[in-house]
Amino acid sequence: MTIRIEHVNMIVRDVDATARFLKAAFPEFRIRRQNDNGQQRWMHIGTDDTYIALSEATAEPAEPWIPYAGKPGVNHLGYEVDDVEALRKRLKTAGYDDSTVPNSHPFRQRVYFHDPDGNDWEFVQYYSDEPAERNDYELSDLG
Repeated sequence: MTIRIEHVNMIVRDVDATARFLKAAFPEFRIRRQNDNGQQRWMHIGTDDTYIALSEATAEPAEPWIPYAGKPGVNHLGYEVDDVEALRKRLKTAGYDDSTVPNSHPFRQRVYFHDPDGNDWEFVQYYSDEPAERNDYELSDLG
């Protein structure tokens, strides 16, 4: 059985701002469908095979989400990319905050960025096709 994420559904403060972040990270993403029905704006942005569903928030959370603080929630979303340095350059040029944690591994490189809502996104490039090397934890700088 093949397993892959078909889509992610997120509530964001500004659909267009998040779409700009995603287009900077993934230039191949396109708007698949969107609607502003006067109640809640939404957009599906991605490729033919995968997308991110964005819905505009209608309320503020009781307290801000803080990744890695031990509370239930999503710490980050991770995407595999072909050229992590080109992605880093696109996002930094577009003005997004690099939140990359120190990491050093011979078979992969990771960068992290915050989107306009402060969500953390991980982008990883693998330098090996061997699962044992790609998924190795002994050689990595886990901080």
